[in-house]
Parts: sequence; C-alpha cells; structure tokens
Amino acid sequence: MTSANSPAATATDRRALWEQRLGAVAYSPGLWGWLVPAVVTVFAGILRLRDLNNPHALVFDETYYAKDAYALLQAGYELVWPEEANDAWIAGDPQPSDEGSYVVHPPLGKWLIAIGIRLFGVDSALGWRFSAAIAGTLGVLLIALIAQRMFRSVFLGGFAGLLTAIEGHHLVLSRIAMLDIFLMLFVLAAFGALLMDRYSSRRRLADWAAQVEDPARLRNGPWMWWRPWQLVAAVLLGCAVAVKLSALAFLAVFGVMVVLWDLQARRTVGISAWLSSGLLRNGVPAVVTVLPIALVTYVASWSGWLATTGGWGRLWHQENPATGLGTLVPGPLRSLWNYHTSATDFHAGLDSGHEYASNPWTWLFMGRPVSVHYRSISEGETYADTGALCQVETCSSAVLDLANPLIWWTGLLALIVVIALWLGRRDWRYGAILSGYLAGYAVWLLFPDRTMFFFYTISFHPFVILAITALAALVLRMGTSATGGDGSPRSQLAITTARQRNTVLVLCFVLLAVAVSVFFWPIWTAELVPYDQWRMRMWIQSWI
Repeated sequence: MTSANSPAATATDRRALWEQRLGAVAYSPGLWGWLVPAVVTVFAGILRLRDLNNPHALVFDETYYAKDAYALLQAGYELVWPEEANDAWIAGDPQPSDEGSYVVHPPLGKWLIAIGIRLFGVDSALGWRFSAAIAGTLGVLLIALIAQRMFRSVFLGGFAGLLTAIEGHHLVLSRIAMLDIFLMLFVLAAFGALLMDRYSSRRRLADWAAQVEDPARLRNGPWMWWRPWQLVAAVLLGCAVAVKLSALAFLAVFGVMVVLWDLQARRTVGISAWLSSGLLRNGVPAVVTVLPIALVTYVASWSGWLATTGGWGRLWHQENPATGLGTLVPGPLRSLWNYHTSATDFHAGLDSGHEYASNPWTWLFMGRPVSVHYRSISEGETYADTGALCQVETCSSAVLDLANPLIWWTGLLALIVVIALWLGRRDWRYGAILSGYLAGYAVWLLFPDRTMFFFYTISFHPFVILAITALAALVLRMGTSATGGDGSPRSQLAITTARQRNTVLVLCFVLLAVAVSVFFWPIWTAELVPYDQWRMRMWIQSWI
C-alpha cells in the first residue's frame, strides 16, 4: 500500500489517503438520502399539527410565554398583565398594562411564539403553539440528516428521525408554547453545523497534507481562519442562548469538542507540534470569531427592549451613572448587563417547591414527568375543546410530558454502551454524543438545590436518539465481518443472513416503539378517555 507521504504517490492519491485517515471521505446518499428524511419529517409534522387547538386553553407555563409573546408584538418588550388574565386574554380582554415586566428568560423563544400569534391570532391555540410545532418538526428533519451523516447510512438516519417523530416527550413539547423546544432546535442545528465544519476542515487539512512531500515540513500545519460552518454554528448557539441562558453550557462544551477534534486531526496527519499549533492555529481563530458572533447574535435578540425605553430596567443606567471605563459602554448596554445580573441571581437562587419538580438523577429513567394539563369530565358532560361526550362515570383529558418508555429507557442502556465504547475505542462519534449529555444533562447536577423539571431534558433529547442509533448500528454489524471470532472466514451467505436478521431486529424495535407511542398517544394529546384507561397508562406511581 502506498504511503500518504510516499514520493511515488501522486497528490491526488495522497489526498485520498489523508481523507480516509481523517474520516473525511465524501458521502453521497443520493435521492434516498433526501427522500427518507423528507417523508419522516412530513409524518412528524402531521403528528405535531393535528388537533393543535386541543386543549383550547393556556396550559402550564404557556400562561407566561404565550402572553409575553403577545406583549412583544404590542410593545417590543414583555408587559405586566392583570392577575385575573389567563384564558380570558384569548378573547382580547383583559389587555396587558403599559408597565414593563421583569422576566428571567431572553426574548428569542417568545419572539418565535409571536410569529404564530401574528399568523393565526390569539383566539386559537394554533396561534401560540404553531411555532413550537414547526420547531419540533424541523428537529426531526435535522436529527435524520445528522444521524445519516454520522453513521453514513440512510437507514439509520430514517431510524433516528422516526424515533424522534413518534417520541412522546418531543411530541408534547412540540405541541405547547414553551421555550425548550426552540432551545433543542438551535442546539441541534449548531451541532449539525459543527459536524459539517469537521468534515470540511478535515478535507482542507487533507488537501494541505497532500501537497507536502517532505514530512519534516509537517511541524505546525496550516492556519484555519475561514471556517464558514463554525460561523453558522456561532449564530445558532447565540440563538440558543437567546432562548434560554442554560445554552451557555452547550457553547462551552461544543467549543471544547471542536478543539479536541482539531487537535486529533493535526496529530493524525503527523504534525509534530499538533498540540501547540492546534491551539494557536485552530483554537485562537475560533475564539476570536465564534464568541463575538454568538454575543452579537444574543444581544440582537434584545433589540426590541433596546430600541424602546419602557422595558423593565431599561433606564437603569440613567439612575446609575457610569464611572471610569464604564463610561465607554453605551448606557442601554449597561442596563442590559444589570438586567442579566439580576436574572442570574434569580436562576441561581431558584429553590421554591413545585409539585412536578424533579432531581436530575431521576431524569434518565423518567422518575417524575410533568403534567401539563389534566381535566376530569363526569358522565354525560361534553368536553368543550373537542365536543366529545363522556359516556362512562368519569373521563380524563390529559397532556403528560412523558417520554415513550421503550425509547427513553433504551436510551439509558445506550448511554452506558456509548460510554463504554468511547472509553474503549475513542470513536469521535461516541464522544460527540456524550458532549450533548454533558452540556444538557450533567451541568444540572452542579445545582442540586435548584428547582428543576423533567422537560429540561429536551435540550439533550437528540443525543438520546443518537445514542440509540449508535446501539442500532452495532446491532446491524453483528456477524457481518469477513471473519468470525475465531478468525475463520465467513461465507457470503452467512454475512447476508446476518444482515437480514439484524435489520429485522432493528425494525422490530421500531415497530414496538410505534406501538408504545400509539398506546400513550391519548395522554400526550389531551384526548378524552375513560379514567380507567388514563390510570392504566400510569405505570409508576410518581407519574401521577
């Protein structure tokens, strides 16, 4: 075999060899690579948009975010509402006051909710839930494409997309006007952009290495200033932080992940000073481009608050004149900084009790899901939101933020397998999946006394699906290598039979997951069912 640095190898040969070693070989899935994700996405959209008006009332934290979104359309910033305002605002009465409201989450997620309100109005729940449904649907498309690229398989991409489409936790948060589904979308999109950056930067590195015939010249390697996919990721991560400040963990963890990818790539091509040159020639350009862009994106999300003067704390700088170097900072930005100081103190000290609060240690096995909506209907009464008549002694209409148990608990098993494989093989894909768990889950373990909820897990939900997909990839490879465990060659018939068997096993898991979702569908979508049927789905006492 010709060495990548052999004088006998042409530049084209060397480039191909380096691309192979760097894992940057082009992948062209063809028509099916677009058709399968598209079909799964359409299916996911139908599930998320169907009967989106049910229940036709503000549920759980919609009472904050939907009304804040409406206020943003009116004033450009959040407003204080009368205490009696809840579902009555749907009919246009009462209206918010002119006083700016103190809120602790950035405005971008609420601006996105406002798009649906602008399109469909407030007299229909479709208005304030539409954007969340679209965000959830786009999340299905992204996870299908990302899994397809990571595992170089249209089948596994469709597998990941379909599991996400039918998964109840993702479905519920796609059908209510809360912020977390937007956080998930931007985090996932940023992760996808960083994957594209990984492949494109490694192809550039392979091209550079192919031009170097003398290995002694591979001391420092090239500078990597222009990385457009990193800039896209910077904007997306800025948007994620502009939805919820907890996305800062993803900005930090993904940054470390990319640096480690770059260092490993430089080491692979034989750059002797791979550590120092990687930190200098990859890390420094990333820091001086990504962080400012993410910051500007974040500040831009506050443009409505900055461009007006009525928002809470907007004129703080007038009552607190700057001194020293502070005079160089525009007054509105100093007020914005003060706002964030206050919001940070609020988040750090949030320890009020809540019926559906849960400890992060329980999230991985779904110990305490959140009841978003529950209504009890007596026999002979009509459920106004759908017109359904209760024909038994008691009926229930519920929306429970409960994940598909088969998918979620398989995700816990997959996490253990991924950790073991990453420790044993150092496969970058396993490390990438674990980065999502680290930023979206492990960071919450640092705040044991804070009030937290299961729905926070939607931020790392895509990485649960990717972990299961990694497990499915292992299943698909069982018994398909050219040689057996004892070193004896396998026949083509044995390999084909193993592939067919493995595919059936994975498809059986998908069918079983679909069946479980069909079973839990009524309590995800507020269907009116007999109380006994609702109770039958409460498998664990803590789910009630």
